[in-house]
Amino acid sequence: MESKGVIGIVGAGIVGCVSALAFHDRGYDVALFEMRSDPKSAKLSNLKSINLSLSNRGIRTLKLVNPELCDTIMKETVPLYGRMIHDLKGNEISQKYGLFGEYNNSIDRGLLNQLLIEEVKQKGIKVFFNHKLVHGENFDNHPKLVFSTNGEEQSYDFDYAIGADGAFSQFRYQMQKQLRMNFSQNFIDMQYMELFIPPNNDASATSKYRIDPNHLHIWPREDFMLIALANGDGSFTSTFFSPWSVIEGMKTSDEFVDFFQKNFPDGYELLGREHLVDAFDNKPRGALVQISSYPYHSPTGKALIIGDAAHSMVPFYGQGLNCGLEDVRILLELLDETGDLSEAFKTYSPSRRDDLTTICKLAMDNYNEMASKVTKTSFLLRKKLDYYFGKYANGVLFPWIPMYSMISFRDDINYSKAVAIENRQSKILHYLQIGLIGTVALGVYHGVKWYERLARQ
Repeated sequence: MESKGVIGIVGAGIVGCVSALAFHDRGYDVALFEMRSDPKSAKLSNLKSINLSLSNRGIRTLKLVNPELCDTIMKETVPLYGRMIHDLKGNEISQKYGLFGEYNNSIDRGLLNQLLIEEVKQKGIKVFFNHKLVHGENFDNHPKLVFSTNGEEQSYDFDYAIGADGAFSQFRYQMQKQLRMNFSQNFIDMQYMELFIPPNNDASATSKYRIDPNHLHIWPREDFMLIALANGDGSFTSTFFSPWSVIEGMKTSDEFVDFFQKNFPDGYELLGREHLVDAFDNKPRGALVQISSYPYHSPTGKALIIGDAAHSMVPFYGQGLNCGLEDVRILLELLDETGDLSEAFKTYSPSRRDDLTTICKLAMDNYNEMASKVTKTSFLLRKKLDYYFGKYANGVLFPWIPMYSMISFRDDINYSKAVAIENRQSKILHYLQIGLIGTVALGVYHGVKWYERLARQ
């Protein structure tokens, strides 16, 4: 097959690898560049370990690009049917995700990336590790990228170039120097620390998991929280989120341990004192950042940024991975419609902007839900109404789909459309509440009048 052109992709993370596989199968020559070393040469435990939630949007892209690979990946996931809320007394309350048994899938980030890189290699796609992008030019003609490797610089020319190199994208930075691209970067006052819950090694135990593996475990404590997601080996990847002032206000590991004993008593028992001491003394504290940019393409459609390079979001809706993979699917659909990659690049920006702006805002808003709202009566009432209307009344009086279902399980509904539907449903609930209050008030009024008449007799 005659090549349709040469594409250089910067960033061999999940979105970069899936993009490489997709364009290779559509007849393009692809070269993939990564500043890090080949993960095969590193121990998996040394890779970034925070777990990812893979849901319908991401799965749809994987099936489109490579169904067999998708099946392989899904075998490594652990299904998550809902949230498990842990209160201060150690009580656990399950909150289901789906109306009809739908679920998300937990998978280790490093493992997923390794599976994708191995598939890229098997397809014969060129992968250049230890190549750091240092310069780029001609983004609006024939992109030329310069990489530093082993102390030397090497340049490569491409027909097209894609930046998928994460929130602090060097590719985006190089594009910005030559093109008019709006950009904003906002750090939120929140740090995260990765923790680890070991598997159950008790030979007499009935499960290798020490807590239910089929839930996202959350310890919500208003201003901070702890979460845990299961791995296939029986362990859990746990993450502690807090304002920087909280973690920086603790000067010793003993203070950190005391903090956990007080605020996450059952979490402390799972993590263990020794691990918490080591985490405080040695684990890095990650910053959370939101990235927004526009447009995502160069004017002539020769270069494009996707994934976190274009729209990095905080992790609280579990859509960062899924949104990045959906980027690839949308791009492929535009390519199929236009028959020309430059036109697909140019069409991509306006067609994707509203959805990306929407999901980034939803991700930020969902932190408040996870950290505090999940225990509030008003939130629990809304969840019950959503469940009832969505499961039993949907389409009877009016269409009704809970917001979470639209985002995580309905890949046929755009993010922005989901918000429009949710706004309509919120208005309906508001009117129902007014009607209910009015009915109660009218009942009370007539009750008082009846009592007064009775008293005069």
